[in-house]
Amino acid sequence: MPQRLRCAVPRGLSPAVSNTSRTTSRSAVLLLPPTPRAASTTRQYATATVAKISSFSLPVDYVPPTKPPTARPSDTRKSQLLRTYTSLLRSTPLILIFQHNNLTAVEWAAVRRELRIALGNVSSAGTDTTELVSRAQLQVIRTRIFDVALKIVEFHDPSKVAPTTVSALTGEKVQVVYNHDLSKAAFQAIKTATQGDKPLPEESAYAQISPLLAGPLAIFTLPAVSPAHLAAALSVLCPSPPTFPPPSRKKFPGYYDAVAQSGLQKLMLIGGRIEDKVFDLEGVKWVGGIEGGLDGLRAQLVHMLQSAGLGLTSTLEGASKSLWLTMESRRSVLEEEQNGGKTADKEESS
Repeated sequence: MPQRLRCAVPRGLSPAVSNTSRTTSRSAVLLLPPTPRAASTTRQYATATVAKISSFSLPVDYVPPTKPPTARPSDTRKSQLLRTYTSLLRSTPLILIFQHNNLTAVEWAAVRRELRIALGNVSSAGTDTTELVSRAQLQVIRTRIFDVALKIVEFHDPSKVAPTTVSALTGEKVQVVYNHDLSKAAFQAIKTATQGDKPLPEESAYAQISPLLAGPLAIFTLPAVSPAHLAAALSVLCPSPPTFPPPSRKKFPGYYDAVAQSGLQKLMLIGGRIEDKVFDLEGVKWVGGIEGGLDGLRAQLVHMLQSAGLGLTSTLEGASKSLWLTMESRRSVLEEEQNGGKTADKEESS
């Protein structure tokens, strides 16, 4: 066994050991329970605070402004989707409705890519193409919730909801109108309009579009009615030559990719909602086939009004001219008769 070496402790370790012991003793003091006097003081202060808080109470019928009463739970995903769909229906003038059949995420991405490229290549006068393309969307919807949103948009009139009397934070009675899309008034309005033996009127937009709301659905939305962009979207999503031919293989090779073609074959256009009017497949194609877009439609309307005005003017002028000619011919006949009578009287007197 080797012999042990005896060495002295270094001088620098003794201050460190003493500081550690002091720190440990201080920490131990802090961990000790408080004295009875300190504990009684803390309990008295907490009791006073609780007494002050308990003296303030809210009115029984107080409703927070940030959380109005609703017919459905407002914090669920279905309620948020319903509010999203109602806002979309009120703010979007052009909506195309498609049925889809189990598209994968890769197929959706390919379809959206080709649709974005086709819309970006449209040059329309008087329209901000960049803004319009950035806000165009192709999204999957929940059919049942979208059906309820259509009912709310058509049958619920927020301006006709009566105010409700509630208490403010100070206890004062105030009049508040709860007419939001999740309110009891909206729920009662659609219940009254759609339930019962009385059928919906034929001119109702919901009555026309409700038969189409079956199965898995997707919608394509545009923030403005642009026939040129609608034609470009139809040529990608629902090509029908010669009016809406598919993109050429040379300019758009990605359109003929196997993934994109597989996704497009699973989409079927069933109708649309344009400017609060319901259109079938042929009606949607008619809107997309307007030459010159809205400017061309306005030019056709102006030409039709001018033609109608010219025809009406010619008709009125023709009637007045014929009346004037009739009166002039009658006047000449009367003058001749009068002149002829005077000549005969002169001959008899002579």
